[in-house]
Amino acid sequence: MLTLCKLHRIFCMSELIQIVDSLENRISKLLHKLEVLQRLNEELENELVSIKSVQQKADKSVSDWEEKYNSLKLANSMLGINTNKTEAKLKINTLIRELDYCVTQLAE
Repeated sequence: MLTLCKLHRIFCMSELIQIVDSLENRISKLLHKLEVLQRLNEELENELVSIKSVQQKADKSVSDWEEKYNSLKLANSMLGINTNKTEAKLKINTLIRELDYCVTQLAE
């Protein structure tokens, strides 16, 4: 009976060792996956920063071109190239009002 008990303990110990080995293997795989995902996340964050920078430059360029377009449109209106002279007159009146306001502020 004593040997049967010893065999049972050995069998149980063998199962425990297998379970522990299996857990260690799974944990090792999970840690490796975590490391890979962290590196991938860092690369994606760097790419996002780069893309945001490009986006900001593009937005700035669009804004600059819109400003140039509006200036050109106003200049064309003032030169009479554009048939919409009312727009030019309104813009000139707005500029005159702004100048009058500045002169009034300076006079005070």
